[in-house]
Amino acid sequence: MPPVAPAELDALQAQLQQRLLESGEWDRIKFILASKLNDSGWTDEMRNRSKELARTMDPLSFSTLLEEMVPHAQTSMPPAVRREVVALLRVFLDKQFE
Repeated sequence: MPPVAPAELDALQAQLQQRLLESGEWDRIKFILASKLNDSGWTDEMRNRSKELARTMDPLSFSTLLEEMVPHAQTSMPPAVRREVVALLRVFLDKQFE
């Protein structure tokens, strides 16, 4: 398969995002993700961690809080939840390229 130009990849990504939205699949996957993260306790952990960071921050800064929380949030996502969401996205992509 020949290499694909970055502009073509960007266009393909935009088309896939649009299909995800229009099909309702984006909302379904987002709901599943939120439910699984909540069930695993991840949501509460992130909420508590951000509250503690905010309490000790002087001056309080949303952008600083976000900078500190994002890396931890990404690395602390339960692997099983990540695998399930990736699998759902792969199924969607497979259907788009049949």
